[in-house]
Amino acid sequence: MKHIYSNHWPDYELIDAGNNKKLERWGTIITIRPDRNAYFKPVMHYQNWIKKAHYEFVEFTHNSGEWNSLKNNFPVYKNDQMASWKISYKNCTFNLKLTKFKHIGLFPEQQNNWDFIAQHVKKNTKILNLFAYTGAASMIANQKGANVYHCDSIKQVLSWAKNNMESSKQDNIHWVLDDALKFAMKEAKRGKLYDGIIMDPPTFGFGANKERWKIELKFPELVKVASKILNKNSFLIINTYSPKLKEELIKRVITDHFPNKTIEINKLAIKSTTGKLLEYGELTRVY
Repeated sequence: MKHIYSNHWPDYELIDAGNNKKLERWGTIITIRPDRNAYFKPVMHYQNWIKKAHYEFVEFTHNSGEWNSLKNNFPVYKNDQMASWKISYKNCTFNLKLTKFKHIGLFPEQQNNWDFIAQHVKKNTKILNLFAYTGAASMIANQKGANVYHCDSIKQVLSWAKNNMESSKQDNIHWVLDDALKFAMKEAKRGKLYDGIIMDPPTFGFGANKERWKIELKFPELVKVASKILNKNSFLIINTYSPKLKEELIKRVITDHFPNKTIEINKLAIKSTTGKLLEYGELTRVY
């Protein structure tokens, strides 16, 4: 499986990675965050990381931890709100903030996908963004004049995406508060069709009714319903991050449902400024 690379841009830089952490610059703010894919040794000494960074997320368990300020004049909290700031990418503005988890509101490894979307979307193209998070892909497509449906099951995340749209001086994105798979199934029953579907499903979790979610079990179902609601001249993007979901299964399921399409399965990755390669799971594109 070959690598497909996302690039740095003026407001984002992966500076270094290693020892299960990564050093990143977001505009003028530099963070240290856990990343289990950074299992190798970093180039820079960790003390140099500490000198550069403004905030570090210290992990207690795989889903809990806390942010520490590494600079006296950069508090984690201000007026009972966690620190926030803005960055941009090609006229889209993202509102970033420290959260109770290690995420801050953007997945920069998706930059390659954003450019792919911009190249394949035309005015009035109908796009469905499932597991859409804070809406970067939605805004890229909307900026190109697409008719975008943005679906996420978490109300606060949907509000965050709306703020990003408004900060980017955009409008007209259709907001859908629903379970992504269930919404796609309902669209299939309604006979709705899309010109592009973007999916960034979680590896593991629980639904609104505490039902267990495992991507290696749900993947065939996701692809099947996507095949029912995609037009012939269309594209599908799926990002997956589980080592339990093997390339062989991905290829077999995709080929079964899209036998006459171009299929690409690659490892999504970013190279740090120091030259370290950080992988971010499998990227599947059908077009």
